[in-house]
Amino acid sequence: MPTADRRSVLKMSVAGTAAVLATPQIMVRAAHAQAPMTDVGNAGFHRFNLGGFEVTAILDGLRPGDGPHPTFGEDQDAEAMAALLEENFLPAGRFVNSFTPTLVNTGSELVLFDTGLGAAAREGGMGQLRPRLEASGYSADDVSVVVLTHFHGDHIGGVMEDGAPTFANARYVTGQAEYDFWTADERLSGPTENSARAVQANVVPLAEKMTFLGDGDEVVPGISAMLATGHTPGHMIFNLESDGKRLMLTADTANHYVASLQRPDWHVRFDMDKDEAAATRRRVFDMIAAERIPFVGYHMPFPALGYVEPLDQGYRFVPVSYQMML
Repeated sequence: MPTADRRSVLKMSVAGTAAVLATPQIMVRAAHAQAPMTDVGNAGFHRFNLGGFEVTAILDGLRPGDGPHPTFGEDQDAEAMAALLEENFLPAGRFVNSFTPTLVNTGSELVLFDTGLGAAAREGGMGQLRPRLEASGYSADDVSVVVLTHFHGDHIGGVMEDGAPTFANARYVTGQAEYDFWTADERLSGPTENSARAVQANVVPLAEKMTFLGDGDEVVPGISAMLATGHTPGHMIFNLESDGKRLMLTADTANHYVASLQRPDWHVRFDMDKDEAAATRRRVFDMIAAERIPFVGYHMPFPALGYVEPLDQGYRFVPVSYQMML
């Protein structure tokens, strides 16, 4: 065969081989492109061990909205917030709020901290605590203690369902100062009216099953309360200790992992006493940073579990990776 023809055949052979090799890849891509999207959602819970305790963070829901300014940084201009968010790879005009009740199995008690937004929020994709509790292997009837960190609606909304207690076999624990504040007659008018009426509907009917705590009191062995006021007058956080391991549940001490932690002195609209709330953030997160304690923050990015390290003006949120698996 002439040299030119041999070269042509060789080129065709190489090209043909390449085409054969490429064909399955093209077909696979086409098949994947035709695969329909599923409507299966995230399981919505994250479980880890803390010594002899089993801890389950449960995602009650996600709520996208405008912000975080001026809800966060209410006393700052929009430009200052935008600059902070840009530094942290976040958009300035929109954010996602998450809600994370926490379930703790001590081996003798199943303790639930806060109850989410409740059934009324399910149409909007929130209020998922009860179905996700069941997905995690427990039922509402298994819960033996319900702890209410404070009485805002996203924490007490799931206490009742269809006019009956959601957690039928549970006793209830909350702060004495919080209960006294929200059940006073004068709260039923003015700016506290809506929240106070929710407390009357959801919390007051269960008063006979309630234990009221002060600073330092014990919920069950290994779990104790700490006053962390400012967000509300009786807002409480909780310290968990088991077999030398420690975890803080900080509730609403900080409600945005950048705006509230990197700038703890900036005012937050939902804090009832803004200066006191800022001082509490400093006190609580100074302790958590100094002692390197992991914490669950109710509105931190799910699974809401991490650490903080000191920065020049505040703290940097460090999400967990595999620390709690070891």
